[in-house]
Amino acid sequence: MTDITLFPQPARLERSGETFSLPPDARIIAHDRALGEILANYLRPATGFALPVDAANNGETNAIILEAATAGDSPEAYSLVAGGTTLRLRAADRRGFLHAFQTVRQLLPRQILSREVVTGVDWTMPGVAIDDEPAFGWRGMHLDVGRHFFPLDFIKKFIDLLAFYKLNTFHWHLTEDQGWRIEIKKYPLLTEIGGYRAETVIGHNSDEYDGQPYGGFYTQGEIREAVAYAAERGITIVPEIEMPGHAVAALAAYPHLGCRGEGYQVRTKWGIAEDIFCAGKDEVFDFLEDVLDETLGLFPSEYIHIGGDEAPKARWEQCLACQARIQAEGLADEHELQSWFIRRIENWLNAGGRRLVGWDEILEGGLAPNATVMSWRGSEGGIAAANAGHDVVMTPNTYCYLDYYQSLDRDSEPLAIPSDLPLQQVWDYVVIPPQIDKEKRHHILGGQGNIWTEYMPNSDHVEYMMFPRAIAIADVLWHHPQERDYAALVERLRAHLPSLDALGVNYRALDS
Repeated sequence: MTDITLFPQPARLERSGETFSLPPDARIIAHDRALGEILANYLRPATGFALPVDAANNGETNAIILEAATAGDSPEAYSLVAGGTTLRLRAADRRGFLHAFQTVRQLLPRQILSREVVTGVDWTMPGVAIDDEPAFGWRGMHLDVGRHFFPLDFIKKFIDLLAFYKLNTFHWHLTEDQGWRIEIKKYPLLTEIGGYRAETVIGHNSDEYDGQPYGGFYTQGEIREAVAYAAERGITIVPEIEMPGHAVAALAAYPHLGCRGEGYQVRTKWGIAEDIFCAGKDEVFDFLEDVLDETLGLFPSEYIHIGGDEAPKARWEQCLACQARIQAEGLADEHELQSWFIRRIENWLNAGGRRLVGWDEILEGGLAPNATVMSWRGSEGGIAAANAGHDVVMTPNTYCYLDYYQSLDRDSEPLAIPSDLPLQQVWDYVVIPPQIDKEKRHHILGGQGNIWTEYMPNSDHVEYMMFPRAIAIADVLWHHPQERDYAALVERLRAHLPSLDALGVNYRALDS
């Protein structure tokens, strides 16, 4: 099987000996014509074949056959049998078929990834039998568009790459101190003012600035387009609206939402700001509920991310309204005030049929009862939350932060967050730490990689930081290998990376 390289590696794969060749007169026989068209649209551009989709089975020769299977434990499971004159795909759910399609794309010659007709290619794949399903239900990738903004075309490319590696969740970080990126019609100043900063600091928060105004945002129409594009590819977009911290762009637009009530400007440097949403003013919650109401109208995802991280309490300590809230609610301190803040937002989301997810700081002062924790400061927060019976997404910075340097030789790398995360360390990512009680391990929903973009001003830079490390994360999240052979991973990647060339992706070369 050394000549078959699939990412992520399937749960079970056997060689059948007889190859399958896709001829020019091949047909797709599908119980669901729309699904058949999705596969055809993946294969038509490079082959130039017509690949008609037919619901009727008028003979299985020279055919790709999509068959409905009996529902199993995983809606993302699929099977694939290739050999002779047929390629047979079976799944019980649309999501399983979508994963099968990506496996087909990887089994065929990599020229299949071209968007233009490629001549002279024998469209043959190995004879294989695959039974496959993921180890985890949450397999995600995060992208921060607050620090640097990326156009819709790149968002679609990002989604395509997630689908190619069977990741199923796109965590879209839409609001920040340095820029508010989602159109909210009730509050137009969020994007008119909050979407733009006067300039950007140079380097690691030096005293120098580039002097160039910077900004941008997604219209609601663009967001709907991205959500539909992702859904067609089996990916759920989870939006993040930061609160109570990382909110200076919103405060610049609507100063009355802060404790000071004035003097805010969209931040031009990186780091943590002391100015956060005021927890003592009812109008803050009116505002946030309005914002979330429009957000929920755009994103059908079950989960809504509210941040909850890096919220200094200095303003709350000096704010008469916040102190009055502490007294009125019988809270012990500002940490319990943050917990009260998160619980209030959670109650509102739950009433609308949604679930709250936040960074592990939401544990401070007591966790909201139904909240899901995204553990980023190592694994400790996730361990504590899971053992307490809360759902967790494990995304520890020590294994999953793709904004960290990829090499200990930082001078040879583009500017990045001053921490190190080489590929081998990513590959050591264990999603379920042994400190979690066995009967509580089902609370680990999965994990994701995170891409924070302080030092990534363009999409080429994002791709370079993302690949090949994101492939390793996808591999771990899909089949969670108990034994990790790094040399074997590198060998597989060497065979696979030309596929990234075919997809037009900028990536970091493997170390020699």
